[in-house]
Amino acid sequence: MPKRLDPEILLRRADAESRFKTRGKLKIYLGAAPGVGKTYEMLEDSMEARRKGLDIVIGIVESHGRKEIENFCEHFEKVPRQKINYHGKELEEFDLDAALARNPGLILIDEMAHSNIPGLRHNKRWQDIKELLDNGINVYTTLNVQHIESLNDAISQIVNAPIHETVPDSMLESADTIELVDLPPEELLKRLDEGKVYVPEQAKLAKEHFFKKGNLIALRELALRTTAEQVGSQVFLYRQGEGIQSIWPTNEKILVCVGPGIQSVKLIRAAKRLAHSLKVKWMAVYVDTPKLNTSENKRNSAILNLKLAAQLGADTHVLTGFDIVKTIMAYAHEQNITQIMIWKNIRTRLRDLFFRNFADEVVRYSGEIDVYIMTGIASEEKYKEPPPIKKHEPWNAYFLTFGVVTLATIINLLIYPFLSNSNLIMIYLVGVIVIALLGRVATSILGSILSVLTYDFFFITPFYSFNVSSTQYFFTLIVMLLVSLIISHLVLLTKRHAELSIHVEHQTGALHKLSRQLASTRGVDNLLNVSVHCLADMFNCEVLILLPENSHLKPLASSCKIKKIDMKDESVAQWVYKHGQVAGLGTNTLASSDALYVPLLASKKIMGALRISPTENKRLFSPEEMNLLDECAIQIALALEVDQHSNSMQ
Repeated sequence: MPKRLDPEILLRRADAESRFKTRGKLKIYLGAAPGVGKTYEMLEDSMEARRKGLDIVIGIVESHGRKEIENFCEHFEKVPRQKINYHGKELEEFDLDAALARNPGLILIDEMAHSNIPGLRHNKRWQDIKELLDNGINVYTTLNVQHIESLNDAISQIVNAPIHETVPDSMLESADTIELVDLPPEELLKRLDEGKVYVPEQAKLAKEHFFKKGNLIALRELALRTTAEQVGSQVFLYRQGEGIQSIWPTNEKILVCVGPGIQSVKLIRAAKRLAHSLKVKWMAVYVDTPKLNTSENKRNSAILNLKLAAQLGADTHVLTGFDIVKTIMAYAHEQNITQIMIWKNIRTRLRDLFFRNFADEVVRYSGEIDVYIMTGIASEEKYKEPPPIKKHEPWNAYFLTFGVVTLATIINLLIYPFLSNSNLIMIYLVGVIVIALLGRVATSILGSILSVLTYDFFFITPFYSFNVSSTQYFFTLIVMLLVSLIISHLVLLTKRHAELSIHVEHQTGALHKLSRQLASTRGVDNLLNVSVHCLADMFNCEVLILLPENSHLKPLASSCKIKKIDMKDESVAQWVYKHGQVAGLGTNTLASSDALYVPLLASKKIMGALRISPTENKRLFSPEEMNLLDECAIQIALALEVDQHSNSMQ
């Protein structure tokens, strides 16, 4: 059966389709450098579309004296350019209002990264293009790779010159089509010498600086990679939208499976080296499995390993599932992973015979995904768990277990004269279910064993003895024990899965509640009070908000009895406020603190700091929780900034 599509994917698809109906289409002709033929290719494609009856006009096309470009332009209607007096000179610019009034089916706009003359509605030409698209007009445009914002620093280093005109990556991501116009460096230099790129004086200067062969080779590689990444994103979205589970090895992607212990650190470093050598993306995941009842110390260690992977450049995620292997494989197919890296402990053959090896199971279910295994000896690489923190033993659960079994026995003694022995087992199984609902593995196992023993003692001959007179009865007791253990195990899994779903729903609901309350609340004190209580409820933590008074942070709102902090915590908060970075518990900065400190980053400045102290003995926040916490901190900071701005306007 095909996998049910993710509701979030369906919502994104519906949203994209609704915008697609009103928004124009954007096609970008991307090149490594000027002169590769972007404008010529754009005009040639437009001529073909014009023959099919499409209404096409030229918004602005720069020929730079090239006759073939000018001859092409003669075949199209042109939007009149607006003339602007700038520093005593009359200059011509693209007339956005005239293009909107003309409302063509397709408009051609050259040089997407161009900066407009000051005084026009938009500072950049890409902003004009965006407005045309928002009004339902299709656009063809050209762009050189050096003008992409995310590549600005890298290209400046390659050409040894600053690049001032840039286009945000969001414009490339919103493009319906990106066509790479490619030309080998040798042919481009030949075109430059023939005067087909610049006039002779400009060509000589360009060849001495920008148009060096090494520069052109590097820029060509970046253009090819950029196009490949955009196409890869389209492939990924298509696979998700169609619910395709098979792997399409169009691009390598590495997934490393992280757990607690030093072996995961070695695995992460190896994955980083492999990803760097292949120049590919890599991801790190940790599976938080309810049935394993993982200790808090082990979970914290795994999260620290995930943070190490994030520092080395990986995308990190905490997954939740009852079967680690199936959870990882499902995620790998969803993300189109081509390589999985795992650790395999070398164990004795006898142990491998009776207990499955995680690495072997991953290989068994890997299918078309390649699996890379690192090995080590279990005794040397065994995770050394810190001394456990003493907790109060829940003796009430054990007393309740004895009580439930006793009650089931009393009921069976009362109905024993009227029913057969096999029916009495059902009463004990009901008791096992009740005990499993307590949510503890130990009490569930104890309840199953006690139920079998009491049934044997009171209802199987010889009575009031644990002896079994018949093989049939012995088989009955064994089956009863197995059924009891299986039922208790399934009840525990179901209960923990329900608790996890409730927890996720609770956090999502709390985030929406925070957004609504911040939007409807006025006044600093009220905003802070709403914030601390929502965050405390969302993360089950003690929350303190510190705001500056004369450049010195002061606690102004708290969800608990803590109203002051000591000098150590105050210095951590002051550092966070000054540098705008997270510090404290679970980070690499001032990690000895018992609390996590998050800056309140608004649009123009840092409003203060947020102190989050887990109520569960230094429990570390997972990457997903950190992202959620950052979102909450930004919302709080923006609400405070808006309130501050409103007060200053009054």
